[in-house]
Amino acid sequence: MTTSPRIALIHALKHSIAPIEAAFAKAWPEARLMNLLDDSLSADLARDGALNDAMTERFLALGDYAAATGANGILFTCSAFGPCIEAVARAHAPMPVLKPNEAMIERAVTMGKRIGLLSTFPPTLASMPPEFPASVQIVPKLAEGALAALDRGDRATHDRLIVEASKDLRDCDVIALAQFSIASTAPLVTEATGRPVVTTPDSAVDKLMKLLKAKA
Repeated sequence: MTTSPRIALIHALKHSIAPIEAAFAKAWPEARLMNLLDDSLSADLARDGALNDAMTERFLALGDYAAATGANGILFTCSAFGPCIEAVARAHAPMPVLKPNEAMIERAVTMGKRIGLLSTFPPTLASMPPEFPASVQIVPKLAEGALAALDRGDRATHDRLIVEASKDLRDCDVIALAQFSIASTAPLVTEATGRPVVTTPDSAVDKLMKLLKAKA
């Protein structure tokens, strides 16, 4: 690939944009980024209670749009929509299309058998554990009220609630932060728990960079 690759970043939460842009700036600043945000996706999933065919069609439309712009790879940053993203990946193979958490899961399972999964969005704790191999034990933990605090612009309360919740995961081998929007709390969680922490943005950028450089 002679020119810098164009990466489409597709978001369901506005809070995911800054963490992934920061991860690219640190690890792969040459990549050309485009952001697509549909902030009704998470609200509609919370309302419906489950993924459905209509949601999959919406994701396929987002994937088609991203591909039509000339994207070389697509990274979804919304953690509760795994089957919808898998449909996009099938539709656009062999283009790399990553779920937000797949690279982090691959990294976490190399670090221990008991993995704490910390989230601020309840549907993520339903959809994400089955994506881990059966050989590991997942300990899910919701930082209740943290996402609402972030929506109000109260990052201090958001971070405090995540740190408090993380203390219940101190008996895990590693703590996985399940969403892009909470990646910035990793140093705080490490300090509070004494456990290693993996985040979605850094893991995803690393995997996407390797995939696209291998194709170059």
